[in-house]
Amino acid sequence: MSPETLIPIVEPDGFALRNLDDFYRAVSALHARGAELAELREQFEHWGDWATEQPYVDMSHVNAGGVPAIWVTPRRGASDRTLLCCHGGGYAAGSVYSHRKMYGHIAATVGCRALIVDYRLAPEHPHPAPAEDSFAAYKWLLQRGIRPQHIALIGDSAGAGLAMAICLKAREVGLPLPAGIVGLSPWIEMEAVDPIYDVNEADLIATREVVLASAETFLGADGDPRDHIAAPIYADLTDFPPIYMQAGGNENFAADARTVVDRAALAGTEATLDVFEGMQHVFQMLAGSAPEADLAIERISSWLKPRLDLAIALEPSGA
Repeated sequence: MSPETLIPIVEPDGFALRNLDDFYRAVSALHARGAELAELREQFEHWGDWATEQPYVDMSHVNAGGVPAIWVTPRRGASDRTLLCCHGGGYAAGSVYSHRKMYGHIAATVGCRALIVDYRLAPEHPHPAPAEDSFAAYKWLLQRGIRPQHIALIGDSAGAGLAMAICLKAREVGLPLPAGIVGLSPWIEMEAVDPIYDVNEADLIATREVVLASAETFLGADGDPRDHIAAPIYADLTDFPPIYMQAGGNENFAADARTVVDRAALAGTEATLDVFEGMQHVFQMLAGSAPEADLAIERISSWLKPRLDLAIALEPSGA
């Protein structure tokens, strides 16, 4: 398999895609006028509004090793496999609630439970707090007897960075690593140094200005933008589990995804990337309302099932 595949657009100018574009324009406008963080957070809670409800999953709150989280449980599926999900939002916004519908679709399609982590947010809790909370949830899963080969990590945007950080921290302390990592529109580089920022005018949200401002909030005054836990683009990926990345063709973080795939290859780690033509940042948030998002989730499922040793997904019962 080629490390990068270009996926053609399914429905040009789809209604749901326009909604996502308008959302990102609104967020960018808030950044441009220096809006208060509370206003940005309120806006981000509407990020997942255009996803449909997944009718065949149940959701419940849980304390995951001292970290608030939500279990997403398909009504038919494997109970001994788990997706550990880290939501996006620049480490300062987003929540289990903004992302519950997208991860509900992913859990139902893969056919196993998902645990969405409600990690602490910057600037109240800057780096490394989000990574510490996410890693605590991973340790909690292991302590509950879930085998590492039955756990996959998945995150979007900043959450993709957290998924990689969990693996790095596990490796550093000698814990077993999970079966795989899935990153959606990964934000894993804090300095916006890639030339893509100079030439790409199609990205509606992750401009250099927004990335640098978000990194400053996340890292705090004395944070190191090349700390490999905060910026896994600088991490050694030797002996990492397989990595699967998805990115939109219009977004700047496609460059981050390509760099991860390239560095994984140099380290001898399996890594592949799907780039979806014409798509914006984390377009999978349109699950159930845009065919591009549903196709992306199907490809996530196809990649994850063999790595989690899952059979073909069971059909929902309709109950």
